[in-house]
Amino acid sequence: MGSTQGKYNIKAVSNMLGIQPGTLRAWERRYKMIRPNRNEAGHRLYTDEHIKILKWLIDKVNRGFTISQAVSILENNQNHLASTEQNESVQQDQIESFSEEILEALLSFNEQEAHKKLDYVFSIFSPEKVAIEIIGPSLVKIGQLWEENQITSAHEHFATNFLRSRIGMMLISLPTDQLLPKAICVCGPNEKHELGLLIFTLFLKRKGYDVIYLGQSIAPSDVDVIIEEVEPKFLFMSCTMKKNIPVTVDLAKALQDTFPNLKIGLGGYAYDMLPEEEKQRIEPFIVGGSKEEWEKWLANVL
Repeated sequence: MGSTQGKYNIKAVSNMLGIQPGTLRAWERRYKMIRPNRNEAGHRLYTDEHIKILKWLIDKVNRGFTISQAVSILENNQNHLASTEQNESVQQDQIESFSEEILEALLSFNEQEAHKKLDYVFSIFSPEKVAIEIIGPSLVKIGQLWEENQITSAHEHFATNFLRSRIGMMLISLPTDQLLPKAICVCGPNEKHELGLLIFTLFLKRKGYDVIYLGQSIAPSDVDVIIEEVEPKFLFMSCTMKKNIPVTVDLAKALQDTFPNLKIGLGGYAYDMLPEEEKQRIEPFIVGGSKEEWEKWLANVL
């Protein structure tokens, strides 16, 4: 692997990737996933291709895989790096195809096949990409099919519970950075659909935030209590039903008056459907519906 000339020593790689030199040497010795050349002094020199592979492996380890599992995935999917470097249109076709296959497995109550396909897409794409571009659209499609009476409530419950479980397992395994601010994530008043909020929570946890996930809506008075107890920097509330937006916005404004230093963000499918004029009236609260919009919102309030 790595046909280009080596140019990074082990100290540089350690600093770039946040991995200890001893760990890196142990990985190479035991798993032989890369073979850096050595200079005249006998020091390892890593290529850009080596860096790419190591980044991929570290990402898998950070998401709960053991290094042996990550290396096994690497060996079984030799084209994984090439697939992630394809042009956007080809990659988007891939994502849509994966989404359809996972949805088909879920609506057939084929849990084993759904796990298998999700395991594979998590091995070649980042967790955020899978959550936002595959799981998210699948959830929307499931909701639409149920509303149109094309699937039963049993199909809807099985599919959403499966996806909720997969994201939940990822949240539990992710570490937090104690130097980053705390955040509370909860559905807005009367809201029961929490999977969109789970995806956003995954995004925050992947960035290292210490997130307290509350899920479905709780009594407004209880929100005050937990804010006073936890003292978070952020409160995020989601809304998937347009009829719940007014009461959620009223709660956000009331909490902002009570806790002026609290940064409050609102997101969810319902806000995406609002006319621009209505969005502008609550614009400071709107977090957005994509990773890029979430990053921008956080950057603006920090």
